[in-house]
Order: sequence, then C-alpha cells, then structure tokens
Amino acid sequence: MEKAYTNKGVDKMYKPLWLILLILTLLALSACGQPTTTNKVEKVGLLVPDTINDQVWGTKGYKGMLKIQSKLNIDVFYKEGIITKEDTEIAVKEYVKNGVNLIFGHGNDYAAFFNEIADEYPDVHFICFNGDAKQENVTSLNFKAHAMGFFGGMVAGEMTKTNKVGVIAAFEWQPEVNGFFEGASYQNHDVDVEIQFVESWDDDETAINELDKMIVEGVDVIYPAGDGYNVPVIEKIKENGLYAIGFVSDQSDLGEATVLTSTVQHVDDLYELVAERFNNGTLESGELYFDFDDGVISMGKFSPHVDNKFKQELLLHIEEYRQTGLLPNQTD
Repeated sequence: MEKAYTNKGVDKMYKPLWLILLILTLLALSACGQPTTTNKVEKVGLLVPDTINDQVWGTKGYKGMLKIQSKLNIDVFYKEGIITKEDTEIAVKEYVKNGVNLIFGHGNDYAAFFNEIADEYPDVHFICFNGDAKQENVTSLNFKAHAMGFFGGMVAGEMTKTNKVGVIAAFEWQPEVNGFFEGASYQNHDVDVEIQFVESWDDDETAINELDKMIVEGVDVIYPAGDGYNVPVIEKIKENGLYAIGFVSDQSDLGEATVLTSTVQHVDDLYELVAERFNNGTLESGELYFDFDDGVISMGKFSPHVDNKFKQELLLHIEEYRQTGLLPNQTD
C-alpha cells in the first residue's frame, strides 16, 4: 500500500453597495483568523518501527489503517522500519507531499520526533503512543492498562497450582505490571508474584532466559507483557505444560490449553476512533487515555481449563469496572 489536485469605463465610486459590503465582510473575516478549510481526513499514513507482519503490535497498526480506509473511504499508506529521527523526517515529508494530513507513529519513540517537527506541518496531525505530546497538532494515545493487568492477574491467581506466578515485562513503567500483581494477590492471598524486566519490547533471548529462571523456581502461570517476544515465550511455556496470559492480542490460537485468556488492546479500533474524531473536529491534542469503557480493551477468549463459575464472576467484575471505574480491591 506504500504506493500504499471589471467593467471598463465605470468609476470605482459607482460600484454597487452590496459589492463593497461583501468585500469588507470578507476582509474582516480574514483579519479575525477564521478558518477557510476544515480539517477533514484526506489521507492517512502509518510509521512502524519494525514490520506489519509480526502478528502482534505492528499487525494491529496495519489493521487499524485498513479499518480507517474502509470507514472513511480514503487512501492509507504505511512505512516499515522507521526507527530514527532522520527516517521519520524523510517519511513525513514524503507523506505530506502525497497529501497525507493524519500520521500515526506506532510507538512511544515517535513522540519526541513528532514534537520536534510538528511546527513545520501545522496542517498535519501527528499521533503517537505513550509519550509526551507537547505541540498543538500532536496527540499521544495511552491505554489504561492497569485494569487489564489486574484482571489477567486474577486469572493467574485462580489457576496457579504452585502459588507462584510471574510477569516478564518489557519496562518497569508499564501499568499492567502492578495491575497483574494486585489482581493475583486479590484473588489468591497465598500467591507469590515474580516480576522481571527485559528492557526491550522484542529481546527474545533475554525474555526466554527470564522464563527459564521462573520455571526452575516453580512458577506455573506467566504473563509475557512484551508484544515483540510474547509469542516465543508462550511457545516455550506450552512445551513445558504451563499456563500463560496473552498480551495485546487474543493469543488463544497459540494453544487453548496453554493460554488461559489474554489482555487485549484493540489498537485497530482505537485508530478508527481517532480518525473519526479528527474527521469531525473533536480530536484533542495532548495525552488521551482509553480503557474498557471505551471499547478498546477487553479480555480475550478463555481456555476451557478456566472454571466457568470463576469466569462469570470475573466478567461481572469487569462490567462493574466499566460502570464505576472501581476495581474489585477498591470496592470490597
């Protein structure tokens, strides 16, 4: 898709009065800075640091583009492997030349790049994830991931047989990490939660090493909270006959006997929502936050190993959270 327009002989003092008034009105409007065009979506561009074929994060961004294309009937484009400021500047310049006025940077690194160049493109709106949006035409999207981690932790606390569960997270700032800890502890007062950080979204080797340590320690439910390495981690969890909580995507297809459920971020739906807001003039700049009640976070398919009574109780807790914003440990 990266492929992907005066009558002669009449003195001025005798011009019709209505014409003079019209000219004065237009000049007044211009002086007041009134917009002459609307910020409708014209074309949309996506920048991804890796590939759209990773079946997790990058793929979700690409699916978001397809939803925007279908919903708004406009051209969309994508570029892969955009990881530096220079790459970003070149890509943005090309997009703008081709009429793109809404650009998604599929990650938090793009926030700094967009903040630096946004002034050069006042007619373009820039979208990034989990970053500081400092310009009027920059918006940062953030998932309120604490709650999804909490509910994933509840499942882990319920299903563990050793009373040992683990999180292999990418970074310490991820809100789903504390959420998982709280949820597991709420559901099972005897549980121990092991937490390790990879310091990267896609370092398979380090993530697998941390998994090996957890297996030795008797951890039997693991939450690989990194979209770039969670698939190989879950495959190894399956080889060892243990349980996993999927991350970002519904990963039940990796094995219903292994993946108890998933904490799903519907990035594609969020992209469509953002494009619609921009199109109708309601998209705000700055940091925006989205949660279960926005329809962009949910739990994935449940394994048949999860007790149905517990599952129904969990779903009731999730619905209560949608309605009140309060987690189970805040209402008891």
